Amino acid sequence: MRKISNHGSLRVAKVAYPLGLCVGLFIYVAYIKWHRATATQAFFSITRAAPGTRWGQQAHSPQGTAADGHEVFYGIMFDAGSTGTRVHVFQFARPPRETPTLTHETFKALKPGLSAYADDVEKSAQGIQELLDVAKQDIPFDFWKATPLVLKATAGLRLLPGEKAQKLLQKVKEVFKASPFLVGDDCVSIMNGTDEGVSAWITVNFLTGSLKTPGGSSVGMLDLGGGSTQIAFLPRVEGTLQTSPPGYLTALRMFNRTYKLYSYSYLGLGLMSARLAILGGVEGQPAKDGKELVSPCLSPSFKGEWEHAEVTYRVSGQKAVASLHEPCAARVSEVLRNRVHRTEEVKHVDFYAFSYYYDLAAAVGLIDAEKGGSLVVGDFEIAAKYVCRTLETQPQSSPFACMDLTYVSLLLQEFGFPRSKVLKVRMPSGHTAAPLWSEGPGTTSLVAGVVSPSPSLASKELQSLMHKPFLSA
Repeated sequence: MRKISNHGSLRVAKVAYPLGLCVGLFIYVAYIKWHRATATQAFFSITRAAPGTRWGQQAHSPQGTAADGHEVFYGIMFDAGSTGTRVHVFQFARPPRETPTLTHETFKALKPGLSAYADDVEKSAQGIQELLDVAKQDIPFDFWKATPLVLKATAGLRLLPGEKAQKLLQKVKEVFKASPFLVGDDCVSIMNGTDEGVSAWITVNFLTGSLKTPGGSSVGMLDLGGGSTQIAFLPRVEGTLQTSPPGYLTALRMFNRTYKLYSYSYLGLGLMSARLAILGGVEGQPAKDGKELVSPCLSPSFKGEWEHAEVTYRVSGQKAVASLHEPCAARVSEVLRNRVHRTEEVKHVDFYAFSYYYDLAAAVGLIDAEKGGSLVVGDFEIAAKYVCRTLETQPQSSPFACMDLTYVSLLLQEFGFPRSKVLKVRMPSGHTAAPLWSEGPGTTSLVAGVVSPSPSLASKELQSLMHKPFLSA
């Protein structure tokens, strides 16, 4: 019986980083306030490194110090996603009387996510400490005490019962408090879905330059993670504001202007959670009596095991199915029924799509695996039908490909996107797409953020990123 596993132990996957398995990484310079005044002051008031500053010895360390007169400071952001924990070490430089610029980023990822240790929180500490060691090697010793350190957890922990999630966060907090970095009482927290969407929207609009002109056009954001999916855009139609359900609109004050965003996170509709729902499983619970989960989205002759959130499920295809796509689409539609709010305005807003949208599109050749590209929503449906037909005769090649592509196709249509709608699907240069199916399900490509007390981090350097391939038109 074939076993398809999402996760191993909490360690660096030996080939994960070199092969770009943690893809779709997008530098989320999130507009999330520090609640601790000392951290705010430290984050922006560190003077440049004095002569003799000790630099860490790591392959990804910054390339020298900033020029004379530039302030240098750092931030450490842990992203605790549903399928992995990631650390981002950011270096900033601020010229006199100018806004800071992002000058360097170090990234490292571990699998599985924190939620996998809900029943054994002590085991989570080892991986967190390993990622802290990355920060120690990357940041000059003299900066440690003034470098803010935070962890933001997303869908993986939101799916856990409250008590289990808090125990995990408390363990991380203990490890953080024992570190030499600057931490506050709010150094670890679970990011709600609205914050995820808002942070993503701010970032993509910073990087595309859409926020430079007050009242100018903006772009929308689509993100598909492992446990949840987000959509965010700035409505221009009064009908959208009037008909949006409670909780879908949020006010954001930035640059002396208030933005009323449409932003929502659908917990349980990330790609991996959706797989489980389509299979008929329940999040965090083994199948009763080891029962096999049967799906019309898998080849009739397929039998195997699939691991999700540290639970292994026996899965198989549904017998006597003449074709895969139609019954699979019917099953996916059942899962999505009444789960997603549809708004007409998305038809007229330019959208960028990230994370698993990228992985899936790259895996079937809809976009360039290195540069990204543009596609129409209907391309996912065409790819789904083709892959489903292929799996009818080659069941072992990519068992979940039919399911995943069918799900994404119907999810986008449920959001209100017509088949002819163009989406820009992008990923940072220097990363490569994950082989989602060749070795079983891929790891999620969650985005992360660096906490910043000021939106001024939308600097010239950050804005210049819009010229890189992953944000080009």
